[in-house]
Amino acid sequence: MKIVLISTYELGHQPFGLASPAASLKAAGASVTCLDLAVEALNDRAIAQADLVAFYLPMHTATRLATSFFERIRRLNPTVHLCCFGLYAPVNEAYLRKLGVDTILGGEFESGLIALMRRLRAKEDGPQREPVIALEKQDFLTPDRSGLPPLSKYAFLDLGDNQPRTVGYTEASRGCKHLCRHCPIVPVYNGRFRVVPQEIVLADIRNQVTAGAQHITFGDPDFFNGPGHALPLIQALHAEFPQLTYDVTIKVEHLLKLAEQLPVLRDTGCLFVTSAVEAVDDQILTILDKGHTRANFIRTALLFRENGLTLNPTFVAFNPWISLAGYIDLLHVIRELDLVEQVAPIQYAIRLLIPAGSRLLELPNVQSLVGAFDEAALFYPWAHPDPQVDQLQQTVLQLVQQSEGKGESRRAIFAQIWQMAYQAYLTAENQPATTPIVPALAPPSFVLVDGNRNFTPRLSEPWYC
Repeated sequence: MKIVLISTYELGHQPFGLASPAASLKAAGASVTCLDLAVEALNDRAIAQADLVAFYLPMHTATRLATSFFERIRRLNPTVHLCCFGLYAPVNEAYLRKLGVDTILGGEFESGLIALMRRLRAKEDGPQREPVIALEKQDFLTPDRSGLPPLSKYAFLDLGDNQPRTVGYTEASRGCKHLCRHCPIVPVYNGRFRVVPQEIVLADIRNQVTAGAQHITFGDPDFFNGPGHALPLIQALHAEFPQLTYDVTIKVEHLLKLAEQLPVLRDTGCLFVTSAVEAVDDQILTILDKGHTRANFIRTALLFRENGLTLNPTFVAFNPWISLAGYIDLLHVIRELDLVEQVAPIQYAIRLLIPAGSRLLELPNVQSLVGAFDEAALFYPWAHPDPQVDQLQQTVLQLVQQSEGKGESRRAIFAQIWQMAYQAYLTAENQPATTPIVPALAPPSFVLVDGNRNFTPRLSEPWYC
């Protein structure tokens, strides 16, 4: 059986979501072709000869891009069985089936793909029998990356010295044991997570190091969901590859609970930790059910500085509950904590996405806020009660896109956003002249310094969905 696995976007990384099922399907006897359309063209010949084409949908952007290829796939191979698998597949099941997708697989998808392959090989191409969401433990094999583009095609590590480092990518776990209301993982995993055995993770990294990787990104939604798994893993990794660096994603809540483990991260080569802070307003954090407070975030930032670690905070800067003054407050906190170099500029423009199945829809004030679900856009549209906030978001987004295209430094972009936010506040209607957050009629100066001052490690493609 000929199977084509397709990824359209995975944050600039070589997709684990293709390499892992490719190994399982090949072991089960399939002929597998992997295509990563983020860095290569669609292989029309492979599509025309395929019995099964399966798109990997780990996030919103990947799903939007994937749907744009369906018509072409059908034109090249009208009888091919079309499958979508990954986080965004089950929550958008109705829309995907409307577009002609035959099988939807979410959660732990390797076993579902194998079952589908065997069913098709037995000429049983009828209604789907495989679970739409499967959470049972998988028998993982070492991911097969042989059919993927080389690591040099993907995002690189930037240390500010004009010597880009090749980056590999793996996952030590999937799912998450937390229930943050805005998170797209929750509708599928509902508070559960699954680990990839240490020997599989290390074998995957070993193969990528052989292929040139100098740094590894762990794509786990939260690397400390299972510290008993994560900590021995990075210690074993460092023992085998002492020069290899890595980065991880960890909740503020876990960073505080396991603060004594921060030196372990530092000493085993962790260059930075991404953490979805989302907001600095406690009311907004409560609505999102993030499990941390403004004070917790500040404490975490200080702990990182004390331990010589780099924190890479991400935000949902624009949401229905933030005000112009609140946005300025966010900028003040970032400035006061000296995090300007550590925040990717796109984070100042991120607008809350409410996907299908979001726990935010449980809240009456959200139900009254959103419009009808937009299937093609894959989210519930909403407008801010203050149109001036939405206008600022669009202006900031445009600025970030233009400034990054020109290669401007993070500090230069922040300085422009700083002035822009104050200008929006001071010219807006029905805003008090001063508040505890906006204490003066003119924005305090933000002094620009050399863009390379305090340059922090970062990937060439910033983290967002």
